[in-house]
Amino acid sequence: MLVVTVELWPAGRSALRRPLGTLHIGNVSDLADLSDYRCIAMETANPLTGTPSGIARFSVLAHARRQRVWALLQRACGEAMMAEWTDL
Repeated sequence: MLVVTVELWPAGRSALRRPLGTLHIGNVSDLADLSDYRCIAMETANPLTGTPSGIARFSVLAHARRQRVWALLQRACGEAMMAEWTDL
């Protein structure tokens, strides 16, 4: 399983960091060359945009595993943008 954590570091200062979201990506295809993944994305509330905290569950299907990790992350982020989010 891959876990991606997104934090904001105002002015680059770790002491001021705050979490924005996490993304969990788990392979459900026994590590096949073309793999399917189940994903869970979570996001904290954003007072600047007025969006509440939320969660989304979605899949990345038929991903070619022999690519850099960034290719999977790009696909997962694209699916997250199209997913149905539930307010927490």
